[in-house]
Amino acid sequence: MFSCKKASCNIAAFAFVGVALFLVFLLSNKTTAAELTADQIVEKANLASYYAGADGRSQARMKIVDSQGRSQLRQFTILRKDIEDAGKQDFLVVFSRPADVRGTVFLVKKNPADDDNRWLYLPGLDLVKRISAGDKRTSFVGSHYFYEDVSGRAPIQDNHELVRQDDSHYYLKHTPKDKNSVEFSYYETAIDKSTFLPMKIDYFDENKKPIRSVEVDTVETVKGYPTVTQSKITDHKSGGYTLMQFRFMDYDLGIEESIFSERSLRNPPQKWLE
Repeated sequence: MFSCKKASCNIAAFAFVGVALFLVFLLSNKTTAAELTADQIVEKANLASYYAGADGRSQARMKIVDSQGRSQLRQFTILRKDIEDAGKQDFLVVFSRPADVRGTVFLVKKNPADDDNRWLYLPGLDLVKRISAGDKRTSFVGSHYFYEDVSGRAPIQDNHELVRQDDSHYYLKHTPKDKNSVEFSYYETAIDKSTFLPMKIDYFDENKKPIRSVEVDTVETVKGYPTVTQSKITDHKSGGYTLMQFRFMDYDLGIEESIFSERSLRNPPQKWLE
């Protein structure tokens, strides 16, 4: 019969429990990573990309380059307010440069369960234009980004398949449920396992030729949230591309929901733009 003194038995017991907990921790992590489905990975990627914090503010610089190397610059501030995690959101995009687009304002009422509502205010015409659902995948103010890219494509619009994975990334294929509503046949993503940020997105046509690619160049951690600070989108058909750089990012600012209204199209909230 095994016997020991009380003190040595306690030490042995603690050591055994410690080793057991460590093994459970390792096994749990391994199982969790292995068991993530394609839908779960996409859900995490959606939260990491568009729902960091309860709200957010960022200044963006956009360089638009056409196939002949001619470039245009845009500068604007993005304000965001979450109504619910992975659900409804509001976006307000206010342009400050160059002079010919200063005062242009884009408002999005995002509704993942239905079509988003989008408005664009054009100060030169003093005109508020409603962006129809059919125009959501057209150029955003002359860039190679689409209106839908600003607020993100709802995960429920596509079927998701985990194709493979390695130590650092998940590789997924996404096929639209309504092929007549988009210009692509399918798209593929490489999602970082540590941040769940999509680091590369390639869109393909029905002949499996790439038509558009988005690449993340730089990620920084802001208030604990991994944040894309530089990206590039390439239009393989035209040969043009757009570089996007984000600065002065901040989260959890207490932005009022009331500023995301049609009133702010003509009178942007200066308090949040300074």
